[in-house]
Amino acid sequence: MKFDVVNPADVEAAAEKIEKEFGHLDILINNAGVMLESIGGNTTLSISEDDLRKTFETNFFATVAVTNALLPLVKKSEAGRIVNLSSILGSLSLGATEGSPIYEVKAFAYNASKAALNSYTIHLAHALKDAKIKVNSVHPGWVKTDMGTDAAPMEIEEGAKTSVELATLGPDGPTGGYFHLGEAISW
Repeated sequence: MKFDVVNPADVEAAAEKIEKEFGHLDILINNAGVMLESIGGNTTLSISEDDLRKTFETNFFATVAVTNALLPLVKKSEAGRIVNLSSILGSLSLGATEGSPIYEVKAFAYNASKAALNSYTIHLAHALKDAKIKVNSVHPGWVKTDMGTDAAPMEIEEGAKTSVELATLGPDGPTGGYFHLGEAISW
């Protein structure tokens, strides 16, 4: 089905279709994302307000809207899982630490939208702490996709590993965390 995450009608249609066909949703992987600025240099002073808003609309606000629309169905699951695809570039700790692998990568709109997504993950996990739902953020890695380009070192299958792991967690698995290939990432 057509599903543009920034289109409220598509979000509503997806929720209705899932409810009608399945009655519940076990796994929600929020994987939509855009990067409208180039990597390299600091875009804080050069990114347009329009690109900043578009980035947040897809990378943050749409994730919140999709999750809100589908959460009633996830709550009907025996063990719901919500996985938010973030990026290591959303780590405030690593972004602020001179010498870290991402210290020089200052794509302001993208990094800030992923940091906001990480904060949402923490807050949503806390809000659902008494439910049978696990909520986590994922850094898939630099993956060969349209966004990652062919220069990326990881194939799509490898990039999906962390998402699959967190989508299939057992009842004792973590919630409110930030992970890449089985390792926690500093917020």
